[in-house]
Amino acid sequence: GRMPESEILKNYIKNGDVVGICVSGGLDSKTVALRLRLAGVKVKCFTADIGQPDEEDINDIVTKMAPCGVETIIVDLKNEIAEAAMEAVACKASYDGGYWQSTGIGRYVTARGLLQEMKKHGCTVLSHGATGRGNDQVRFERYVNVMDPTFKVYAPWRDPALLEEFPGRSQMLTYLEKHGITHTIVSQAKKRYSTDANICGLSNEAEDLESMETPMTIVNPVMGVWPKDAPDAVEDITMKFEKGRCVAINGKAMSPLEVLQTCNKIAGRNGMGLSQALENRILGTKSRGVYEAPGMELLGQGVTYVYQAVLDRRSTGLFKHLAGHISDQIYDGRYFDPSTRCAINAI
Repeated sequence: GRMPESEILKNYIKNGDVVGICVSGGLDSKTVALRLRLAGVKVKCFTADIGQPDEEDINDIVTKMAPCGVETIIVDLKNEIAEAAMEAVACKASYDGGYWQSTGIGRYVTARGLLQEMKKHGCTVLSHGATGRGNDQVRFERYVNVMDPTFKVYAPWRDPALLEEFPGRSQMLTYLEKHGITHTIVSQAKKRYSTDANICGLSNEAEDLESMETPMTIVNPVMGVWPKDAPDAVEDITMKFEKGRCVAINGKAMSPLEVLQTCNKIAGRNGMGLSQALENRILGTKSRGVYEAPGMELLGQGVTYVYQAVLDRRSTGLFKHLAGHISDQIYDGRYFDPSTRCAINAI
């Protein structure tokens, strides 16, 4: 039988909308891009370069998307995300269980950067690949609405027509094959969890990690090693801070991006920054995650010593309150809210 037509997509075609799709080059990205294009929707694809450590070459995404007959634009946001990481460290904005929110930070940097780029290319709709269950749908939609209330947001995995047509991975693979597009699924045999990564760190969750009985050590660190695999020797490091930001390491002045890259290397090889949390999600559910953010952890330790030296007890109490608020706001997709701006400025 014929597949259901999407009322939402029919509307976009009628309005002459141009949909900017946020893509990763994965199965979902290819399926959505092809499905929209073949439905007659004008589409352009966008991906953010935020220093993903699990992406060997960001330009591979353009190649992966090309068979779908779409143009993919890569937006370099590495400096922006490094700047965001420095700000989060200065505000000590870590979340449940004290982990650094690489994903929460990555989302506002990505939403802001891609929205600006989409506008330059005449897009009127942002399409994201988040499901109807997690935090990211809330973050993307909130950010687009706050930055430009006239810009539309399309969530394919909340569109009844697409959900009916693609209930799972096998239907997507069949659909792509039918149109002569091959997609190799990387074997999930060993890696029984899903990962979101950028230069700030990695968030691992789902599948085996959902069980509290699964040890966090099933995760293979990407940016460093487990403490048991780190060298037994001590490594000395000197960090220079100005206005809550690290500006030099071991006497060498560096940009925020260089600082983050250097700290990731040093802290990573020394087994720093791995943690787990059973966290509270935006929608009220719980989620168990294993987190890796070596550079931010090292920077966070450094700034803690600086603040201990310069803040009195009452200032520290106020600081903690502001830091907790900023952290929750980043998690909830409320980075651009007035109270977040006030708290960051106060710090």
